[in-house]
Order: sequence, then C-alpha cells, then structure tokens
Amino acid sequence: MVEIPHAGTLVDPESLATLAAPARAIGQDADLYVDHLYARAAEFGATVLVAHVSRYVCDLNRAEGDVDGLAVQGAPSRSSPHGLVWRSTTENQPALIAPLTPRELERRLETFYRPYHRAFAAIVERKRAIFGFAVVLCAHSMPSLGRVGHTDAGRERADVVPGSRGHTTASAVVIETPAQLARDLGWTVAHDDPYRGGYSTAAYGRPASGIHSVQVELARRLYMDERQLTKKTGEFEKVSTFCDALVARLGELRLG
Repeated sequence: MVEIPHAGTLVDPESLATLAAPARAIGQDADLYVDHLYARAAEFGATVLVAHVSRYVCDLNRAEGDVDGLAVQGAPSRSSPHGLVWRSTTENQPALIAPLTPRELERRLETFYRPYHRAFAAIVERKRAIFGFAVVLCAHSMPSLGRVGHTDAGRERADVVPGSRGHTTASAVVIETPAQLARDLGWTVAHDDPYRGGYSTAAYGRPASGIHSVQVELARRLYMDERQLTKKTGEFEKVSTFCDALVARLGELRLG
C-alpha cells in the first residue's frame, strides 16, 4: 500500500478558528503534490490511502499521545513543537492562537486521526491476510534545505531519503529498492538522514510479523518550485515515473 499523510491542505472551520499559522505555511509545510506523484499507484496493484486534511489540523504521522502542553491545555509539558498538534511552523512562527482545549483535541482525534488509522490498519491486515505479508510505502516529500525549525537548518539534503529506523522496519530488499532506483537516475541517497521514519513507519513496520514499512522522502527541488509552490512540468513527470517504478518494484517482491 501507499500511505500519503501530509499532502492535504484542508483546514475545517473549527480548526481554522484556532489557527495562527499564515496561509503560506499551510502550503510550505504540506507534502504538496505527493498524491499527484503517486496518482498511478493503483494501476500497479497498490491500495492508496491519502489524507486531505492539513497537518495543522492534526499530524497523522504522529502518535495519538504525542501532545505538548503548550499546544493542548492540560497535556504534559515537553519541548515538542511538531507533535500531533503543531504549535509552530517550520519557520518558527506561531501556529496556534492559543492552546487547544481537550474537547477540541478529542474532536480532531475522532473526526480525522482515528478514522485514518483505522483505515490504515484495516488495509495492512487485509494485505497480510491475502498475501501473507504487506509492504507499506509511506510517501513524503521534504524541503530541499533544512529550515530554521529543523535540526539541519541550512543544509542541503539528499534527493531521496529512505527512512527505516535504522533498517528495522522492513527487510533489506524493501529498504534498498527506493535507494537503488534513485541511484539509477543519478540521484543522491541518504538513509535515515534527516528523517528516520515517522510514527506510521515505526508503528506498522514489523518485519517479523510480515509487515514491511519504509518511508520515502523526496527532495522537493526534484519536482516543484519551492518558492512559488508550483510543479516543474518536465521534472514532475520524471519524478512521477520514478514513483511508478517504485510502486511496481515493491509490488513484485515476495516476502512471505
């Protein structure tokens, strides 16, 4: 399956009422067009799960309990500005007018987060029941340079970053597949740097149980203008073809 949790920009009215982040941040901090890059994934047999809600409503690639006291009233205090509820943008601008109430957090969990992960888990289990194993491609994109709010601020990143929590969330062949396809195109690759795989990769990736999960981050310079937030027409199709090949190659694996 292909999981795309961060391509969405939708902010529902209740969430909008609490939002301080500028409109541009909603686009900058989304994995814009990743759902378009993998638009043909179903043609290669993959089930695709796409979230349309913005990560400023709730970040679907975080644990349900990853809540900061400065983002939600009554939650434990911790220095986690980008947990389930983001309280700052990646440019370190405020994302919230004020901390959410516990009731508002519960609304977002019930409306968006829990239905998404119930659907996610059901797809994985159905795949495993049919094939004896499941492969989860957690599809993301990343800023080409580390931003102010990142640990690698100002550093140029590799073209493709497969994340697998230190090669623990999938078999070696699953993790190496995106890397080899990228190298074949002359792209640079860095495993787990700067992203090791988020919640979905860690929570669902259990190779010993037949579930193999790898996060694949694509540098946005490959397919879009990061200032204008627009597609690069010719380059976009090249990256889309890479995504097609990746889904097809992973679908050919027999890991039972």
